[in-house]
Amino acid sequence: MLPAPAPVLPPGQQPGRPLTALAPMQDVTDLAFMRVIAHYGAPDYFFTEFFRVHATSQPEKHILRSIDENTTGRPVFAQLIGEDLGHLARTAAALLSHNVAGIDLNLGCPAPKVYKKNVGGGLLRDPERVGEILATLRAAVPGLFTVKMRIGFDDTAHFDRLLELVNTHHVDLLSVHGRTVKEMYRSEVHYDFIARAVAHVRCPVLANGNLTSAARAAAVLTETRAAGVMIGRHAIRNPWIFRQCREQFAAAGREHRPPPSPREADIQPAPTPPSAPLISIFRPTLADVRDYIQRLYRATQTPELPERAHVNKMKKYLNFVGQSVDPAGAFLHEMRRAESEAELFAICDRHLLANGAAEREFSPEPYPGVIARPNCETPNVLADGCSLETVTA
Repeated sequence: MLPAPAPVLPPGQQPGRPLTALAPMQDVTDLAFMRVIAHYGAPDYFFTEFFRVHATSQPEKHILRSIDENTTGRPVFAQLIGEDLGHLARTAAALLSHNVAGIDLNLGCPAPKVYKKNVGGGLLRDPERVGEILATLRAAVPGLFTVKMRIGFDDTAHFDRLLELVNTHHVDLLSVHGRTVKEMYRSEVHYDFIARAVAHVRCPVLANGNLTSAARAAAVLTETRAAGVMIGRHAIRNPWIFRQCREQFAAAGREHRPPPSPREADIQPAPTPPSAPLISIFRPTLADVRDYIQRLYRATQTPELPERAHVNKMKKYLNFVGQSVDPAGAFLHEMRRAESEAELFAICDRHLLANGAAEREFSPEPYPGVIARPNCETPNVLADGCSLETVTA
């Protein structure tokens, strides 16, 4: 009997060019947010927020909705977080009965309440346990099995060993956030370690970490030779970023080639094809941002969520959006003090529409010194998750 063919990644929207993915973000990448992002330009791949796996766990219904009711037309990978081998296999099997593109393992969540349980980023301290988990999930998942990891826990001593395990257990796609767990989101991103992963593993690699714009994504791909990019917080700030990435990649006028094998490296590369015609990259205005905020507000509105709580939930997103509205951070300052829907949208209208603001360009990069911070008014209902309540950018 012939062996089963190896699973193949779903094609991107631009064959031959780099892939894009929306990073899994706890309490953010739900069905509503995926739909909003898709309206402005879907990524090639979506990843769910993580399904918690333990002795009594069942796949969370609200996360399943982002798979079962997803009408974006793009593949959705289901992410798991946990360390019990039997329950990981059980949960993977349950999720494979849904329309998932594959199963993804979280080896990167940097929240202390997560890594202290030896899951997420905490597992990077124990490569042998990582190997056992990869072996278990590889055996349980006949289709695509993917991993999202950081480059280490408090240092990078195990990085090369972890890459060996990715190869040993035939991972199909590896996403690498170029920081250690202890660096959280504060340090510079070590793109050289992403390049090391690209050079060492046999599967495609997505680069992740501080990809602020399409231009930055293209620069990181040049530096790392990764197969694509995974973007999280900056897709909250700029929902057009995946569209802009596709336009940026198309404007480069060349196909994206994977890194050469050692044998190919000795062969002179083929000449670069001639440049494609100039392609404009969409530049949203502040009026477009006002439309995004309105759409996001309505998409995340539910009957059981009180108005004040919903306004505070919106501040979590707007903490990132505000980084590109004005260089002084005036929108952020006022927005954080809104207490009602009417007050919030009055502030939006003042800063995004009035006095000629509607035609002003929304900055593709965050303004220097305009910092997103956790929304202290919103209770952290996911205290043991990698929620944006604890993330700054």
